[in-house]
Amino acid sequence: MLEELKEEEIVNKVGGRFKLSTLIQKRLVQLNQGSRALVNVDTHDKMTIVLQEIMQDKIVLNMDNEVQSLEDLTAAADAASDGPDLDASDL
Repeated sequence: MLEELKEEEIVNKVGGRFKLSTLIQKRLVQLNQGSRALVNVDTHDKMTIVLQEIMQDKIVLNMDNEVQSLEDLTAAADAASDGPDLDASDL
């Protein structure tokens, strides 16, 4: 068993064992389908990659139980805040 799974930190980071299991499974599917790793590790073991992505806060499970990267969340937040610029003449 991988050492990261023995510690409660990773369970607490994700929000419980069920969410951790779901996140790992869904991310492994993405990696097996060709998604690139979001961390630099010296291994081709996909489980190790997923655990490092979780520990480094690179991926989360969103409200729809889908894997979302921190990059995607940041881009979405930026897009939402980049609404149309209005000035007094537009009112």
